[in-house]
Amino acid sequence: MRIDVKKTYKLYIGGAFPRSESGRSYEINDAKGKFLANPALASRKDLRDAVVAARSALTGWTSATAFNRGQILYRVAEVLEGRKAQFIDEIVALEGSTRSAATKQVDEAIDRWVWYSGWCDKIASIYGSTNPVSGPYYNFTTPEPLGVVGVFAPQKQSLLGLVDALGAVLAGGNTAVVVASEKFPLPAISLSEVLATSDLPGGVVNILTGKTVELLPWMASHMDIDGMDISGVSANLEKEVRVAGVENLKRIHAFKDATPQRILSFTENKTVWHPIGI
Repeated sequence: MRIDVKKTYKLYIGGAFPRSESGRSYEINDAKGKFLANPALASRKDLRDAVVAARSALTGWTSATAFNRGQILYRVAEVLEGRKAQFIDEIVALEGSTRSAATKQVDEAIDRWVWYSGWCDKIASIYGSTNPVSGPYYNFTTPEPLGVVGVFAPQKQSLLGLVDALGAVLAGGNTAVVVASEKFPLPAISLSEVLATSDLPGGVVNILTGKTVELLPWMASHMDIDGMDISGVSANLEKEVRVAGVENLKRIHAFKDATPQRILSFTENKTVWHPIGI
C-alpha cells in the first residue's frame, strides 16, 4: 500500500508559487462537509507583492501585439483542455454539483478563453473609430489598456466566473491581481498552474487565496491598482470598495456575464491626430 502524495496549495505571484509570507492557511471542506484542503491565507504583504509583479509585467504585456496576446490566451485554452478531468473533479467536490453540470462549466470556461482570444485583435477595430474633423488631419480613437486591475472572482461557478473576469482583463491588455473565490478556491489554484505552463509571461496574472474581508480594503485603497472587477464582492461591501477607490479614481465595475463591454470597461480611449501629407 502506498501513501498518497498530498498537494500543497500555494499562491501564484510573478510566475512563481510562493507560500504566504505569514505562513497562514485556512481550511476548506467539500460539499459533504469533509476536509478537503488547506489553501494559503494571503496577507496584505502578499497583495503588495502581487501588485508589484503585475506592474512590472505591464509594459511587456501591453507592448505585445494584440494578435500575440490572442495566441497566448488560446494556448491557455489548449492547456486547460488537457487538464479538464482535474477541474471537473474539483468542481464536483467543492460545489457539490453533478458531474454533467461540472463538465458543462469546464467546457464553457475553455470556450470562453477561445472567445476572449478572438477579441484581442478585434476590439480596437470594432470599437475604435476614425473621427471626422475639419482640417488637414486624420483623427483616430482606439481603446488602450487601463493598467493593473484587481479582480474578486465570483463565489459561484468558481472556474467559469473567474475566467469571465480574468479573460476580459487580459484581452484588453491589462495585468491582473486576482483574489480567488474564498469558499471554492481550488479551481483558481489549478488555473494558476495552467497559466504557468502556457505562454503567459510571469506577473501578468497573480492569484491569491484567502479571506475577502481581509484583502478587500487593501486592494480598494491601493494606489497602484487602476481598476477593479468586484463581481465576487457581496452587495453590503460594495459601497466600502467604491469609497476606498475614490482617491485614485479607480474604475470599479461588477458584471453578470461575458460581453465585449466587459473588456472595454478596463480600457482608455486614446485619440491621435495625424497630419495629412501633401
